[in-house]
Amino acid sequence: MLTFFHAPHSRSSVIATLIEEMGIRDKLTIRHVNISRVDGTGDRDPANPHPEGKAPALLHEGHVITERGAVMLYLTTLFPSSLAPAVGTPAWGDYITWLSWYQGVFEPVLIFEFTQTTHPSLTATFRGHAEAADRIRAALKKGPWLLGETFSAADVLVHSPYAWFEESTPDDPLIRDWVERCKARPARLKVLAEDAEARAKAA
Repeated sequence: MLTFFHAPHSRSSVIATLIEEMGIRDKLTIRHVNISRVDGTGDRDPANPHPEGKAPALLHEGHVITERGAVMLYLTTLFPSSLAPAVGTPAWGDYITWLSWYQGVFEPVLIFEFTQTTHPSLTATFRGHAEAADRIRAALKKGPWLLGETFSAADVLVHSPYAWFEESTPDDPLIRDWVERCKARPARLKVLAEDAEARAKAA
């Protein structure tokens, strides 16, 4: 049994979008959970198996998978589709690099920028937002999506902070066009509507 623990209108919305894009809703159970939110609302849900009470989390036959990049890799490997290259191919190497880069570099860089946190060690380790944007731009110059001609889970994940915080999007036509195309996909719009309805019912 595979269960996806989702907190509507949170980081786990990206996973809900991926599930919709892949057409695998019938392959798992979606369970809404409460989480502690940045604005002070919410609380840890005892039904959530995530070790830190966050979302997303997957529970698969007693095993808990967390962190968005890992959850995406797990789902796209478990259910092969056009959202990820075939395992073991060179393109798959590009794909898992984007997922890992997002978790290990891109999101931390954006958090440092948002909180105005600076230190030479952070800059030496992660570089900055400008360098991250350069990496995205270089990929998009080769094709309309991060992996070239094919939209993938990498696009779903990497564009997400720019969709949530539009003011952080670089003033670059190539990146802005990519973000808008990702935002306009029917799967994302459906999840946004469902999340809004779920939040309204919970209020």
